[in-house]
Amino acid sequence: MTALYVLGSGSQGNCCAVEHDGTAILIDAGFSPREIERRAETAGFPLGQVGAIVLTHEHGDHSRGAGRLARRLGVPVLTAPGTWIRLAPKLRHIEHRALGLCTRVEIGPFVVTACPTSHDAAEPIALAVEMADGIRVGVAYDLGRPTAAVRYLLRNLTAIVLEANHDDVLLRTSAYPPVVQRRIAGSGGHLSNRAAAQLLVEVHHPGLGVVVLAHLSRQCNSADEARATVAPALRRAGFGGTLHVADQDEPLGPIPVVPQASVQFRLAL
Repeated sequence: MTALYVLGSGSQGNCCAVEHDGTAILIDAGFSPREIERRAETAGFPLGQVGAIVLTHEHGDHSRGAGRLARRLGVPVLTAPGTWIRLAPKLRHIEHRALGLCTRVEIGPFVVTACPTSHDAAEPIALAVEMADGIRVGVAYDLGRPTAAVRYLLRNLTAIVLEANHDDVLLRTSAYPPVVQRRIAGSGGHLSNRAAAQLLVEVHHPGLGVVVLAHLSRQCNSADEARATVAPALRRAGFGGTLHVADQDEPLGPIPVVPQASVQFRLAL
């Protein structure tokens, strides 16, 4: 059985995990180790089963607890080479395994592949985690723009954690200075609800069973706004799985990850 957990997602911290047959992989560690442990316990996630930590990029809301947690668990950290260069001083004495555009890294039952994104970090990546039974889970946030490489990576997924950071109108009318608004909406920033819906329609296929909207802005978005934009688009595309919205403060999961070819669309509360 495969389960997905989102222990928290937003500008204050991001951390999710995939568990498969008694082994797990952690994707990002943007909280302190103590906070990750607390959230894992709340969600019923077996943190002791983690065999590796994968980081999408070096920003603190994705990497804050990685070093201490990796040492505590005795596991390697997987990053793109540019991310490792930025984080290496904080990750001394930790095994590193590089993720690149054409690299497939095996960690227990998981095969991790990655592609670059346009976010404003050293070498940010989106990820796909594949299991032997063909189940594939993707994590793609801090995207900026859904590049051709991202679109290719997100094909044929069973579950996807996708950024839906902001509502376009709420961003334009927010208290953020114009320069910050341009950064958020630009190619180095974050994906809007509208862009997330368009991307999901493009990569949708009958086997997509789970969609989790993540990295929502507290100032320029809400769970209701994200659902209102994405749910109708998915429904029109024929989505037959479950739609969830990740929260900054409360963990989400376990979410069973199974292909959904002909199940009636349902909205998870």
